[in-house]
Amino acid sequence: MSTLLFRHIDYLATMDAQRREIRDAAIFIRDGWIERIGTTEDLPQAADTVVDLRGHLVLPGLVNGHHHLFQSLDRCCHCNDGFVELLKKLYSRWMHMGPETVQLAVEIGLSELALSGCTTVADHNYLWPNGLTPKHMMDAADTVGLRYHLGCGFQDTGVGNGGFAPEDLVDNETTALGRCAAAVEDFHDPSPGSHRQVFVAPSSIRSVSPSLLKSASQLARSLDVGFHMHLAETAGELDYTREKFGRSPVEAADSLGCLGEKSWIAHGVHLSDSDQRLLADTQCGVCHCPTSNMRTGAGLARIESYLKSGMKVGLGVDGAAANDGSNLIAEARTAMMLARIAPGSSAPLFSPRGALEVATLGGASLVSRKDIGALEVGRAADMISIDLSRTEMLGSEQDPVAGALLCSVNRVDNSWVHGKQVVKDQALVDGNSPGLARRAREWNETLRSMSR
Repeated sequence: MSTLLFRHIDYLATMDAQRREIRDAAIFIRDGWIERIGTTEDLPQAADTVVDLRGHLVLPGLVNGHHHLFQSLDRCCHCNDGFVELLKKLYSRWMHMGPETVQLAVEIGLSELALSGCTTVADHNYLWPNGLTPKHMMDAADTVGLRYHLGCGFQDTGVGNGGFAPEDLVDNETTALGRCAAAVEDFHDPSPGSHRQVFVAPSSIRSVSPSLLKSASQLARSLDVGFHMHLAETAGELDYTREKFGRSPVEAADSLGCLGEKSWIAHGVHLSDSDQRLLADTQCGVCHCPTSNMRTGAGLARIESYLKSGMKVGLGVDGAAANDGSNLIAEARTAMMLARIAPGSSAPLFSPRGALEVATLGGASLVSRKDIGALEVGRAADMISIDLSRTEMLGSEQDPVAGALLCSVNRVDNSWVHGKQVVKDQALVDGNSPGLARRAREWNETLRSMSR
């Protein structure tokens, strides 16, 4: 059994049950699991590998609760279009993607996430063009080393029936549910410390029929896996469900069995007080995606109200087509700042530690994991470090935890997933940046040639 010791951590924010913060801290790890945590003086002085983190702030690894990694090649597309028009135009690009292109996009997105302090990602993949399979996604995810949760998604309502996708990119119920069941059978590992999990992930209430939403939620419960979908993202969706169901999006989803302890929704921008109570009562979480909501003009989610109502709230960057970036630590900063100007906000303002909790424990709760999200005995050693001598952190010595969220820290210096280093000195340990850049240029050139 291998041991790993981090010593002389300048400042450690554990996010444990007591929210302990420790100076001159140390963490002793055995086979990727935290065995002891405390001050350097109180912990063992030797291990198979010893890392000195003098001058560093250490935080739990960040959890990204909502992404579309296949969109990582779609930055800066149709920059001034609203949500619906943007989505319809993007399908003309996506219909040309094959497995190799999607794998490239996955690797790009995961690389950027890792550099920004993410250690676990939930990837909502609702398109399977040109022979793409869950195995392609899993193989691509292995390249970076993050914990990867694949959302096996689908839509069965195309543009001709009020949806957004061309008919070539929609599934029927048998295909959609069969793919989900097979992906769970082949790849889902529910054991503590797992690197691969699968959840059932219909796209949205506008792009999936009520019968398929109901069947999909039943399938997720029968397989004991997570269930995730977009919900209450735009004002237009409110109008749609009022007309079709006579209810709010949340009420409609509940009537179809989509809300529950292992369910979480993406965005949740437009939630009434009664919607919030319903989500809290059903223990269904919401993944807040602030930059995406601004980019598409979807609106401002009142996450402080959500938290006060008892809802589970995590953080996501969303796909690059609606964000243009996959920077999770920057997303946490944005979430904190927006919460301070949301309607109804008042002093004391939403705090850096509140934003950190949403980005760590909050995300872990969305994906139903108790082995990540905090640094404490018995949890996995998923952690990030930030060098306090970096220019952007100078002057924050009085509260380095607040500095990590308030200052413009866009990259972490180091990260570890289950005790294995993923980022070292602001670079990926197993990264391939030159290869990614070349392949991305080739794909863009292919698209340009198609449009000539």
